[in-house]
Formats: sequence, structure tokens, C-alpha cells
Amino acid sequence: MFQPLDPLLHSELRLAVMSLLISTDEAEFPYIKEQTGATAGNLSVQVDKLSTAGYIEVVKTFKGKRPCTICRITDKGRHAFETYVEALRTYLEVGKK
Repeated sequence: MFQPLDPLLHSELRLAVMSLLISTDEAEFPYIKEQTGATAGNLSVQVDKLSTAGYIEVVKTFKGKRPCTICRITDKGRHAFETYVEALRTYLEVGKK
């Protein structure tokens, strides 16, 4: 039986953001932008969706006089990501049988 895939994480960019954060716990916005190749506008929209869902926490601060946005994965986000990966495994296992 297939487990449902979380539609929020099934988006390529949101999945990329979560994949980065699962291994680093937190990252600054420019780093995520660079690693994903996303535009600032598109990344901002997707980060907002993840934040609204409670999967990540967004902290706005300053480095000196420059604004700095830091994204952190939450426990809820870590659980959602792990559940998503497990659901994908069920699809892969069926293909091997």
C-alpha cells in the first residue's frame, strides 16, 4: 500500500530547501538561493509556504547593517521530511517486486 506524498514537499524547490536544511539545520537565504538556483522572488514564496506550514522557522536579523534572513528546520519539518522519504521508499520497493 502506498503512503501518500506530502504535496507541500512534492514541489521541487520546497523539497530542495528542506533537503538542505535537514543536513544543516539552518541556512541563510543567499546560501539557499545559490544552492537551489532559484530566483529570490520564487524562493521567498516557497520559504513562506514552508514557514506557514510550520516546517521551517524564518528569523530576520542583521549582520552589521545588512539584513540577514535565516531559515531553520523545525521538529515538525524534520518529521514531515522523514515521512516523505519513507513514503518514497514504498513507491521504490513496489518497483523492485
